Amino acid sequence: MTPVEEEPPRALLAGASRRWVRLLPWAVAFVLSVALLPTTIQVLSADYGLNGGIASALAVAQAAPLLLAVVRPLQAWYVIFAADVAGALALLTIDFKEQLLWPFPPMEIVGYVGLCLALGLRERRRTLLLVWLATAAANVGLGFFAPNGTSAVNVLLTILSGVVLVLGGALRERYDAQRRLAEQETISEAERDRRTLLEERARIARELHDVVAHHMSVITVQADTAAYRLERLPPDVQEEFTSIAATSRESLGEMRRLLGVLRNEEANGELAPQPGLTRIGQLVEATARAGVPVEFTPCDADVPEAVGLSAYRIVQEALANVVRHAPGAPTQVSVSESVAESVSEPVSESGSEDSARLTVLVVNGPSPEPPAAPLEEGGTGHGLVGMRERVRLVGGTLDAGPLPDGGFRVAAQLPLNEKDFT
Repeated sequence: MTPVEEEPPRALLAGASRRWVRLLPWAVAFVLSVALLPTTIQVLSADYGLNGGIASALAVAQAAPLLLAVVRPLQAWYVIFAADVAGALALLTIDFKEQLLWPFPPMEIVGYVGLCLALGLRERRRTLLLVWLATAAANVGLGFFAPNGTSAVNVLLTILSGVVLVLGGALRERYDAQRRLAEQETISEAERDRRTLLEERARIARELHDVVAHHMSVITVQADTAAYRLERLPPDVQEEFTSIAATSRESLGEMRRLLGVLRNEEANGELAPQPGLTRIGQLVEATARAGVPVEFTPCDADVPEAVGLSAYRIVQEALANVVRHAPGAPTQVSVSESVAESVSEPVSESGSEDSARLTVLVVNGPSPEPPAAPLEEGGTGHGLVGMRERVRLVGGTLDAGPLPDGGFRVAAQLPLNEKDFT
């Protein structure tokens, strides 16, 4: 088997979003090392009277690993803990002033507390408990050899190390909890968007079923009645019409079975004919009755049913958003035939640039009462998703976004030639 390569350990706070936070552990470790190294040499050699070579070796072992603690705090603890205990034992071999602290001088306490903070930010609870127990055991054991009687320094280091270990562990667990929560929120948002998209596609499929089923039914009826409407049909032609009718009925059955998968309990009653361009005027009238002044420019063009349905749904959702998020805002709705123009968000590249298209435009200004809360604080996200899916269905283009004056604009171009549909 190929051995799995372990990833190199990351530095403390390496996952922080701000650069200065990521650099903070390195800066603190560097300052402590640079400050404690000469200080330890000076105090051990000058104040305590320890041999200069031994003092230098102890100072390096106690201060330099603080830089390692940024990446591997537990390994750094092994070195510093052993060096601190060795330093305490080395001080027993000399006579030093009674007022000087033993077993751990002040600079060793500062370095050890900083090391405990790094441990708390990286290691698990069990490791932190073992580190604290080792620290307490070393303090108790060295207390029996105190040259000038029992000292409060032993108790002080035990308490400080325990408090810092708990504090670092709490900060680490809080950060981990926030990170997991952010990951779950990201996953939930992605799942919500995916569910919204699938629901809208299912809704579009249900609506298109009614449009396509109507045409298939007409084909079936025409093929079945051809023998009665047309005189003296040759047998082979009559057989061809019979085959067409059978194929149409089979296709209708397949569509109904597919629709049974897409329908949900709430959709069982959707039996009304699907709306088109002629119904947009009713939408405008209903919106005006809701208190939104709407100007409407209709279009009497003969468009494919799928295009008419898409145009109706786009206007319906856009007006609903005006009522929800900008109540009372003046709104213009226009539907017209036009030559295809480029917009900022192409949904499909099919179709020629000079093909006839239906332009649907809904523009609203800012609400006359901005301080008032909108009728609906949080949307489901179906609006723009549905518009994009309907535009994509017929190979059109969509441009939707806020305006500088605080209003909103929705512009869609839908091809009128069925050959341009995707």
